[in-house]
Amino acid sequence: MKCLTIRQPWATLIALGEKQFETRSWQTAYRGELAIHAGMGIDTTACGQEPFKSALARHGFTVDNLPRGAIIAISRLADCHEVTQADADEGWPGGNELVFGDYSPGRYAWKLEDVTALVRPIPAKGRLSFWEYPVLEGEQ
Repeated sequence: MKCLTIRQPWATLIALGEKQFETRSWQTAYRGELAIHAGMGIDTTACGQEPFKSALARHGFTVDNLPRGAIIAISRLADCHEVTQADADEGWPGGNELVFGDYSPGRYAWKLEDVTALVRPIPAKGRLSFWEYPVLEGEQ
């Protein structure tokens, strides 16, 4: 299964359904199942600021209990949208989503759908870009 390592708190925000787009500097033609891996790094400053702090707290998370070094959710990468100046001028996508990503013109917003948090995170070492994890029967 294709996996993507994402720094905390962004990985957990995706797993919780609070964040629907992952923003990247590169585009992808890939569409399909994508595992969300929480990297070892945590942006502690972001975790203490709004709206991050409130979004995490709604689900019982703080900077101290975020999962790290594990696959925490399964999703479907549905689209890859290049952010334009018009998008930026309009404040697209709006709300918390706008704060949870970098929507500068020229970046890419990857639309994640059908996100399902795993009941038991799967410990795994993350990597850059897409990487493969051999999902075993019954792990989801």
